Amino acid sequence: MKHQGPFAGRTVAVVNDLGPDEQLYLYRKTRELKEAVREGRDLSPFRIEEKDAQVYLIFLEDSTRTRESFRNAAEFLGARTNVFDAATSSFNKNESMTDTIKMLYGYAEASTFVIRSKLEGVCRALETNLSRYAESCGGRRPSFINAGDGKHEHPTQEFLDEYSFLEHLDWRRDHIHLCLTGDLYHGRTVHSKVEGLRVFKEVEVDLVAPELLGMPTHYVERMKDNGYQVREYESLDEYLASGRVAPLWYFTRLQLERMGDAVLDKAPALRHSVTFRQDMLGRLPEGARFYHPLPRDRLSPTNPTFLDDLPLNGWDAQSANGYWTRIALLGMVTGRLGSDYDGAVYERTNYVDDFVREAPVALGSKPEYKVGIKPVEEGIVIDHIASGEAVGAIWNNIDAVRRILGLNVRSSHGVFHSNKGPEVFKGIMSLPDVTSFDGRDLKKLAAIAPGCTLNLVKDHKVVRKYRLSMPPRIYGFGEISCKNPACISHPSHQEGVGPEFLRKEEEPGNPSTTFICRYCEREHPFREIWDI
Repeated sequence: MKHQGPFAGRTVAVVNDLGPDEQLYLYRKTRELKEAVREGRDLSPFRIEEKDAQVYLIFLEDSTRTRESFRNAAEFLGARTNVFDAATSSFNKNESMTDTIKMLYGYAEASTFVIRSKLEGVCRALETNLSRYAESCGGRRPSFINAGDGKHEHPTQEFLDEYSFLEHLDWRRDHIHLCLTGDLYHGRTVHSKVEGLRVFKEVEVDLVAPELLGMPTHYVERMKDNGYQVREYESLDEYLASGRVAPLWYFTRLQLERMGDAVLDKAPALRHSVTFRQDMLGRLPEGARFYHPLPRDRLSPTNPTFLDDLPLNGWDAQSANGYWTRIALLGMVTGRLGSDYDGAVYERTNYVDDFVREAPVALGSKPEYKVGIKPVEEGIVIDHIASGEAVGAIWNNIDAVRRILGLNVRSSHGVFHSNKGPEVFKGIMSLPDVTSFDGRDLKKLAAIAPGCTLNLVKDHKVVRKYRLSMPPRIYGFGEISCKNPACISHPSHQEGVGPEFLRKEEEPGNPSTTFICRYCEREHPFREIWDI
């Protein structure tokens, strides 16, 4: 391959796989491409024209606009383009996603896979597995582009949406005020806006949906964490009466089929609350513009057809922008575009596994014992288990340590007062029959009972002491799993994807006890990730 731009081999599983500067570069190249086409200029700077570049379109869910815009974008670039027929593929023979992609990867020096799936986190899992495989083969790392995964994200839709907003705003990025309405619960296109809107310096977001269709709480919190001003309303009538109405609106269709029979009797009221009516026209701010990711429900559209010929219609141009932005994105990940990029390069967080620290041991130090805890001559003492938590929670943590680490041996354990105060409790486990504890066991203990201390005892004296803190990520253990049944790492899918959780970033000095699945990004309270 002669094209080796800085984005070659990149995967775009979520919006944040391109940093804000990189997204702005994508929008700039899209704008340049559209202008070049409109002015009849030479388009060769945007084309690959190499048959070693191969683009696979693997759509395991129905799609028209996303699939066809990617197909035409790949053909514009001059790449070999294959639309993968999932209906007659080895997926129906219980072949794993990884095995199928390995086979296809071998057919071209540079491969890009565009994947739509009901499973969430597919592209991230394939990026991990195929990067290792490519390295072992001495080949180039393949790229994976998420064309929509379950209720998770749809990053390329977000890119075309942000491009459309910028185009309408004459490329001003100082401020955006946007109304999101419709099915905000199931709509992956609105979920992607949590991060995509960060290209604007100030963001106001109005969320308009009844409770059953409301934006999931963790997305609302992430918006606020990103500094957005967020307001919530139950219906368009309530919103229009608020007196502060956004000039840009983003509609989504209602995906009631995902909610089951329980809401069928509520469907008319739900639709009414988020469907625009003619009597609402006079309550819009001057220059308002409506957007929609499409398709519209032809029977019950939230942005009805009477709007089609009005200046409010921004969704037709928005849909066309999918073609142009996807040409630019494919050009970037295939290495064709990027030689003129001079912005910040996105870097993933490098997690330092420094949560197991050996502490100095005072000469002659003995482990602390409480009433009912038998002194240990040879063995280990685990102290400060769940210190400061409620007594019941401490007992649960002691039981989790015992079960997960397989410590079904002679022992003493209990809940006792801590030296931090009369109302502060902690757990202690005394294990005279356990004389060794390797590094993996220490890491697992830290992940189960962060904040505890492990003492290795010999001849009644502490010979080694370890202080264990909350790890930045938890992975590689058979006793953990993502509890999202749509996640590719969920055991029910048998895709061979090991669960991995990353600690949610909080303010410095305030470590979080919330962990995020690396694949589907579902947030889990710390205790929830364990299968006990």
